[in-house]
Amino acid sequence: MDIGVCVASHIQDIDYIVSAEKLGFSHAWIADSHMLWSDCYATLALAADRTSTINLGTGVSVSGTRPAPVTAASIATINAIAPGRTFLGLGTGNTAMRIMGHKPQRIAEFDQYLGTIRPLLRGEEADHFFDGQVSPIRHIMPDKGFVNFDDPIPLYVSGFGPKSLALAGKHADGAVMSIPPDAQVMDRTWDLIERGAVEAGRDLNRDDYLTCSLTTIVILDDGETIESPRVKAEAGAMAMASVHYSYDQYRQLGRAPGSKLHDIWDEYTAMLEDYDPERIHQRIHAGHNCWVLPEEERFLSPELIDATCIVGTAEQIIDRLHALGESGLDQLMILPNFCLLYTSPSPRDKRQSRMPSSA
Repeated sequence: MDIGVCVASHIQDIDYIVSAEKLGFSHAWIADSHMLWSDCYATLALAADRTSTINLGTGVSVSGTRPAPVTAASIATINAIAPGRTFLGLGTGNTAMRIMGHKPQRIAEFDQYLGTIRPLLRGEEADHFFDGQVSPIRHIMPDKGFVNFDDPIPLYVSGFGPKSLALAGKHADGAVMSIPPDAQVMDRTWDLIERGAVEAGRDLNRDDYLTCSLTTIVILDDGETIESPRVKAEAGAMAMASVHYSYDQYRQLGRAPGSKLHDIWDEYTAMLEDYDPERIHQRIHAGHNCWVLPEEERFLSPELIDATCIVGTAEQIIDRLHALGESGLDQLMILPNFCLLYTSPSPRDKRQSRMPSSA
């Protein structure tokens, strides 16, 4: 199994990606959320210039905020400076859209978007749907050094539910998930992916298809437990991101939270009740995938961390990775915490690697 790393795009911390390459991580997935972090493609360009072997791409880019030709040109530009090691991760924007007060792109629109971008990534002509019109488009100067379509750009589709996983089977070279780190879940996931491929008349070979899941790994020290302050510090960002997601589902769609949140749910929702309802979308994801806000630290229960992260002794973690690999998961994309120095207003003077000791 490969181990990749997910980076919340920080334009002043390219050293982190350089360090990941030196440590042998296979992929660096650069997150895309415009009202949270730096621009992912600017970050990728700097990373491409300073690395030579690690695979670089978006983890994931957002279809609802970038038209398909813009996304295709952006990633093909990265492919021109990191040829043969560039990929495109693409999703509807569960965080990026909701943090602006909007819902993610609808599945039918996402399907159409994927149908446009797939041929564009090969430098081919595609139908572009815009403002009620359909036009055939292609990059008209692909051989002048502006972009690179000669080296393949794999397309990996992010999927949380059955419909998006079916689209991953229909259109993509792989699926990106944030499933519980449980081997049993992979059987159901593969069923959904392959069903989408079959319905599209596509012959999908598992050996040529990447499955990747986002989580965090923390190796326990001797005598340490999942309730230790260090574990909460290193796993907290990943764990709280699942709470943010569940609250959005509850607020916008009326969906009840999962069992892992039952013990904290009433207190968590009460904390947000007095926030300005017109701006609540700005508050929900504060610190998202970076750190845990002080007022949210009390929600980091052992049950929540265990349900979203892989925590254990080195031997226990190795056993879990083997089980996940045997179930059909090709890569774990780990999300380390940010250095707490970034919570101050002057990161320029406090740059340092965010690679945690657990990695």
